[in-house]
Amino acid sequence: MKGKRILVTGGAGFIGSNLVEGLYRDNDLTVIDNLHTGKKSNIKSAIDNGVVFIKGDAKDVRKMKDDFDYIFHLGIYSASPMYRDNPNLVGEVVHGITSVLEYSREHNTPLVLASTSSIYNGIEPPHRENVIPGVTDYYTEARIACERLGELYSKLHDVNVAAMRFFSVYGYNDIGKGVYSNLLTQFMDAMMKKKRPVIYGDGEQRRDFVFVTDVVDALKRASSAKGFNIYNVGTGRSYSLNEAVEKLQKITGTKVKPKYVEMPVKNYVMVTQADVSKAKREIGFSAKVSIDKGLNLLYSSISSKE
Repeated sequence: MKGKRILVTGGAGFIGSNLVEGLYRDNDLTVIDNLHTGKKSNIKSAIDNGVVFIKGDAKDVRKMKDDFDYIFHLGIYSASPMYRDNPNLVGEVVHGITSVLEYSREHNTPLVLASTSSIYNGIEPPHRENVIPGVTDYYTEARIACERLGELYSKLHDVNVAAMRFFSVYGYNDIGKGVYSNLLTQFMDAMMKKKRPVIYGDGEQRRDFVFVTDVVDALKRASSAKGFNIYNVGTGRSYSLNEAVEKLQKITGTKVKPKYVEMPVKNYVMVTQADVSKAKREIGFSAKVSIDKGLNLLYSSISSKE
């Protein structure tokens, strides 16, 4: 008999598939994913070993009759350009989180949900969970709405909700997201094909890059948190895109130089750097994979699929 009955929304996507990989051997998993950017092939081994896959949206969760011990809600449209192209996705996200929270209320099921460090846009680092976010873009507003609804359900209905503010996540299965994948993944893919990676502005914008296995660790740890909580999921260190390209040149063995273009996006996020003290103190999370190790792991992963 396996451990817990767990539902993962968006479980065939980038982060979701890595979470499924980290859970399915010891637990009874169900995955629901609309395959917008996810792929069943990302979790083929898990499905072959009994993980139940349902093609559907997060808004379908409330209709499910299974009784889960935990829900990980990662099935949220995950990149700012998606929302610029279709602002109605904000409504889809709110519909989805409300359905998930209603299920959690009805079944007394703890919920861990994906949020974003983009909430800190325009705020001086290091970024702490207690800041008051500004108004910046559709994507950020959708995630703020998820967090606030989570807090509301916790206050009104005693639902345990942990909102995880992911910083710049990269790693296994990210390349499948194409233009929506992490900048490190896009740059590495381009450089391995001897193409120049495109950088907006001068490349001095900085990111707190966190490897996906560390994100999985944080998600698992947060499942036992009580009440409503927000946790940063990052490393506490940031690197400029120019520094990242230098590291990628060494790893890929290429001298491909980036192409710098004029910044085309309003309210672009210039710096992210997590204050990780709360996550370390309350759920025992500390990122373990350095950027150099993570880039080597990513390179090996991409190379093996070519």
